[in-house]
Amino acid sequence: MSIKSVIRATGSYLPERIMTNADLEKLVETTDEWIVQRSGIRERRIAAPEEKTSDLAMKAALAALQRAGLNPQDIDGIIVATTTPDQTFPAVAVSVQNALDIPVCTAFDIQAVCSGFVYALSVADNFIKAGQLKRILVIGAEKMSALLNWDDRTTCVLFGDGAGAVILEAQDGAGNRGIISSHLYADGRLKDILYTDGGPSTTGQSGHIVMHGREVFKHAVNLMAEVVEEALQTNGMTAADIDWLVPHQANSRIIEATAKKLNLPMEKVVVTVERHGNTSAASIPLAFDEAVRDGRIKPGQTVLFEAMGGGLTWASALVRL
Repeated sequence: MSIKSVIRATGSYLPERIMTNADLEKLVETTDEWIVQRSGIRERRIAAPEEKTSDLAMKAALAALQRAGLNPQDIDGIIVATTTPDQTFPAVAVSVQNALDIPVCTAFDIQAVCSGFVYALSVADNFIKAGQLKRILVIGAEKMSALLNWDDRTTCVLFGDGAGAVILEAQDGAGNRGIISSHLYADGRLKDILYTDGGPSTTGQSGHIVMHGREVFKHAVNLMAEVVEEALQTNGMTAADIDWLVPHQANSRIIEATAKKLNLPMEKVVVTVERHGNTSAASIPLAFDEAVRDGRIKPGQTVLFEAMGGGLTWASALVRL
């Protein structure tokens, strides 16, 4: 029997503080109407000053462990997708390992910005299929508020903080369950349309997010639709075979345009951007966990993840629960 990578459980964590569009009206020249029309976002969570990305990641991981009925000692791998690490090094993953008292294991971070969770899921899947690891915490965690220029109304209204996690487990005889395929891409020629204006080897500081919105929107719709179509065609499926699309939650207009391009009804799309904003690598696992917990996504269903982020990077993964 072939080993399959099966999602055993999900978990998530959102900071307590809710920042509404009305709150942002007091900080920059903007309005609730302007923000909602352009992004669909009405509120987002903002981490407390003392909250680190690893704190968010740890709480999401703990929720997944509790839901799975597992102990930290049952984990032999941790992969964290993040673009906002606590420090340049060590990795957020080892801070999670330490906080949860997980024994010596494989632990590292992945940086593919908003596509990071799908990248991390694909890497974890390959570890399992190679027989190297058996049970991996795959986490997307971000404190995007730490990268924002709060005087830039074009970017500070879009992002939020949070973390989501899944436990990926090796199973024999899982039938048609598990990760069916993943598809990862990047094009560095487009790196200058979404980036931060700093970094350790340039300014010595993390910098702030800079985005050319129209260019990002155009590429996002086309590239995400292409990578979704590839996932379907590779597996001899159509949009009708998908129970749920869980997209990166960047912008409601991008999500709707991508669904339309795929002839996929919005009733089959999980959307949380209105309440979470863009949480980068955390957005897909946050949305996925919410839909699992509220009963929309059920065992046996087929779910498609898709994302695009700075780099540009873009990716999709097809999973049967």
